[in-house]
Amino acid sequence: MKPLFAGSAGAALLLAACGPAGTAPQAETPGTGQAAPERKVETTSPDEWGEWGIDLSMRDESVSPGDNFFMYVNGGWYADFELPGDKTRYGAFDLLREKSEQQTRFIIEDLAAAEPATDTPEGKVAAMYNAFLDTEAINQAGLSAAQPWLERIAGIETREDLADVFASPGFASPIGMYVWVDAKDPDTYRPQLSLSGLGLPDRDYYLKTDEKSEEIKAEYVELLAFFLERAGYEDAEAKAADVMALETRLARAHWDRATSRNRELTYNKLSREELETLAGDFPLRTALDTLGIGGESVFIASQVPPSEEELENAGLSGEEAEQKLGGGIPAAMELAANADIGTWKAYLTAHFLSDHAHVLPRDIDEANFAFYGTTLRGQPEQRPRWKRSVSTIENNLGEAIAAVYVERHFPPENKAAMDALVANLRAAMKANLADLDWMSEETRARALEKLEKFNPKIGYPQEFEQYEGMRIGENALENDIAATRWSLEDNVARLKQEPDRNEWFMTPQTVNAYYNPSYNEIVFPAAILQPPFFNIEADPAVNYGAIGGVIGHEIGHGFDDQGSKYDGDGVLQNWWTEADRTAFDALGDALVAQYNQYCPLEEGEPCVNGRLSLGENIGDLGGLSLAYRAYQISLDENGDGTVSEDEQAPLIDGLTGDQRFFLAWGQVWRSKYREDAMRQQLLTGPHSPPEFRVNGVVRNLDEWYDAFDISEEAELYLPPEKRVRIW
Repeated sequence: MKPLFAGSAGAALLLAACGPAGTAPQAETPGTGQAAPERKVETTSPDEWGEWGIDLSMRDESVSPGDNFFMYVNGGWYADFELPGDKTRYGAFDLLREKSEQQTRFIIEDLAAAEPATDTPEGKVAAMYNAFLDTEAINQAGLSAAQPWLERIAGIETREDLADVFASPGFASPIGMYVWVDAKDPDTYRPQLSLSGLGLPDRDYYLKTDEKSEEIKAEYVELLAFFLERAGYEDAEAKAADVMALETRLARAHWDRATSRNRELTYNKLSREELETLAGDFPLRTALDTLGIGGESVFIASQVPPSEEELENAGLSGEEAEQKLGGGIPAAMELAANADIGTWKAYLTAHFLSDHAHVLPRDIDEANFAFYGTTLRGQPEQRPRWKRSVSTIENNLGEAIAAVYVERHFPPENKAAMDALVANLRAAMKANLADLDWMSEETRARALEKLEKFNPKIGYPQEFEQYEGMRIGENALENDIAATRWSLEDNVARLKQEPDRNEWFMTPQTVNAYYNPSYNEIVFPAAILQPPFFNIEADPAVNYGAIGGVIGHEIGHGFDDQGSKYDGDGVLQNWWTEADRTAFDALGDALVAQYNQYCPLEEGEPCVNGRLSLGENIGDLGGLSLAYRAYQISLDENGDGTVSEDEQAPLIDGLTGDQRFFLAWGQVWRSKYREDAMRQQLLTGPHSPPEFRVNGVVRNLDEWYDAFDISEEAELYLPPEKRVRIW
């Protein structure tokens, strides 16, 4: 799945009175039959978007649109806006997340006030929320609540013990496991294995030796030492150094993030015997039995050293492979099998305290935030406890309030209007495919077939999770582990089921969207379908430039550098002619070269990783191109394929429809980052910074040049022959 914007996908809960248990309210369903209490939602930046969808007061007209379109649209806001202490970035997405967060809080509080039975989804929500907020009980308990898990770590004596703990809920592990559909057989679930286990955000944080990286590593070791000292280690500093050395070895096994996107290199179907061979001396069978997948005979593993033929097909030379590909899963297994057990125990102890710091005593929680929040992302203040409690509910009991959210905040007319927008975006993609001069008829036919099979999902699913079997009580840490255990068991249970293509992987109150290549679906939760993205009262040009660009972005993921490797049925297989794929890759390479030049930090590095962000950049570029064509389709009242003078959009505040369209795209990416958060985004995120999601896209579109009369002297000007147009 490919989210539109990096960040956590939320979760939610459900009032039993809203209709049949587990069923989303239909447009005509009255639900509770009662209006929600009037409560004010407050946002850090005003939730105001002008009379027709664009807040023109936020422009900086001293900036030429051709020199910096992002600042031309948002410069007034950017100059005056100050980031609150508990935020590392803020923009249109974050404003909507603030709204959703508070609306979710109101639902939770209403739910808790009704004193629901503890074994209901509503009761679980109330109990988890209240336990998380009870910091007095958490602090008074000290580490007593954690003792059963810390004692289990302390009791590890053999590699079998170690494997058992790695595979148990609540503990860190160098190998991650989840159940998902087989990319080459999406009608079948398979256990999937990948590398995991790093305490720093990425392998490069361990391997880089510049001054900033060394400072971060030193502070990370101090954090590890603090955790180990709190857990009772007398030699905490020495053990922390050992853990850091162990994690550095593990980091060398990891692959470069950009290379890890390659779907062919990361798809490795293995028999049980082949996987056990990769595991070497590590007691894999013990781990699989603990996970509940000991009887499985087929597995999908991601980071397995490729053959020379596979490297050649991926276009990687031996030198590049050496730089970008670590030893992968076999190297991590070797480390698990041979590294000192005492060091692994220290690793598990420190990671347990870090992973569950939010439900442990204040000093542990604050130390964890000081590193992960302040050191890594430059965040001066931790988020208020109530906001973190809402996030905990979202992540663990997400769908339990979703029906109430939909009833309160998603009018039926929004869904109908979105259906029309999606239809026009699909028509635009069909028209664009017909116009491509670099694509053969053979590949075009397959692309059209895939487009025809796209499944759009809008607003909310028809059924919501009931969380049967999850045991939630008064202890916040136990709740955290219980939710993790339930999620693991629920995920493993898929192995006995057929894939459910009606399932959603974001809740209605999540401000995001995604494309799922295995299901060939585009999904738009209700929470993103509000201003500035979608406004049923706004000028159509604004909706097409905003949510139209988002819809196009997700359609574009089906045809980006990796999504295009899946056919219309969600099968990972090549449906391209060799010549067409070569032409497509050349266009992608040109886009990579453009984005590699964007370096937003004062020191000039790191810069945007054009290869890592290629899929998202293709999504943005193709998405806005599709949205523009869809807008033109919406203006074509006669249906003759052209927009006559009579059909042109009227001027509003002196702005043409095309200008309003592009202003809307710039407005939705309004955002401001702290420097450290921007650095982490550049190093680890698949999305380009918002400034380049605007400037990097519009400078490739001829229509933008025409709309704003951009001349060759403009800083963003690209000669026509260097403009990239993929879809």
